[in-house]
Amino acid sequence: MNLIKHKNIILKSSREFLADAIFPNSDKKLPLIIFVHGYKGYKDWGAWELMGEKFANAGFYFVKFNFSHNGTTIENPNDFADMEAFGQNNYSKELDDLEIVINEFTSRKEVDSQNLTLVGHSRGGGVCIIKASENKRINQLITLASISTLDRFPKNEAFENWKNTGVYYIENARTKQKLPHYFQFFEDYKNNEERLDVEKASKKIDIPTLIIHGVSDESVGMDHSENLHEWIGNSELKIIENANHTFGAKEPWEESFLPKELNSVVEYCIDFLKK
Repeated sequence: MNLIKHKNIILKSSREFLADAIFPNSDKKLPLIIFVHGYKGYKDWGAWELMGEKFANAGFYFVKFNFSHNGTTIENPNDFADMEAFGQNNYSKELDDLEIVINEFTSRKEVDSQNLTLVGHSRGGGVCIIKASENKRINQLITLASISTLDRFPKNEAFENWKNTGVYYIENARTKQKLPHYFQFFEDYKNNEERLDVEKASKKIDIPTLIIHGVSDESVGMDHSENLHEWIGNSELKIIENANHTFGAKEPWEESFLPKELNSVVEYCIDFLKK
C-alpha cells in the first residue's frame, strides 16, 4: 500500500513538540489512532515507526508524538537533550499535550473525526485512561502494558529526601544519563489527585476498551492490567505469552520487521478496531 508520512510536525503547548502522521493514500476519511508513549519514551523509540506502518497499511491514520516535556527537543527528537524540560514534566502537561494532538489531527481533512482511538503504552496508558474519561470524542481505548495508578513516586525516606532537596535522579539504563525529577511533579499530582485517579477514571469509561499485557513484563506487573479490566466495564483483557514490557522491541531496533510479540499485539488491536 502507498503510505504517506508527515514527519516532525511542530505543535505547541507550553513548549513546542513534534508529531508524526502515517496513513494510506485514500479517498475515504480514515479512522484516527493516536499513540501515546510512556515514561522515558519518545515517538521514534524502537519499533514504533514499524508499528505505525502496520496500522496505516490496515487503513488507519496513525499519529505518534513526543510529549512537550519528555526531554527531547525539536532539533533532537530521539535524544534526551533537554534535562530541564524532563525535570519539569508532569501529568497535567501530558494531558494538555494530548488534547492539542487530538484537536490537531481530528481536524485533518483525511481523518474521520468521529472515529478516534487512543493507544497508550505503560505510563501513556494511564494518561490515555484519564483522557478517555474526560473527552467524549474518544471512541475506543487500547492500553499496552499500562499502569493502573499514576502514584509512582518514591516512598518513605527517598520521598523525604526528594521533598527536602527538590530533585531526585533516575539513570537511563541505555544512555547512562541522570534524568532529573523535580518535586513539582509530585505537587502537580497532589493538586490534581481527584482528576489523576486512574481507578475513578476507569470506572467512568464505557467505550470499547482493549487491555494488553505481556506475561514477562519486567517493569509493570500484570496485576495493573487485571485491575483495569476489572474497573472498565466494556473491556477485554489480552495476555501475550513470553512478552516483556515493550513486547520484544528495543532501542535501537535495527530490523525491518516488527518483533514477533509486538506484531501479535498490533494484529489484536486491528482485529479489535475492525469488529
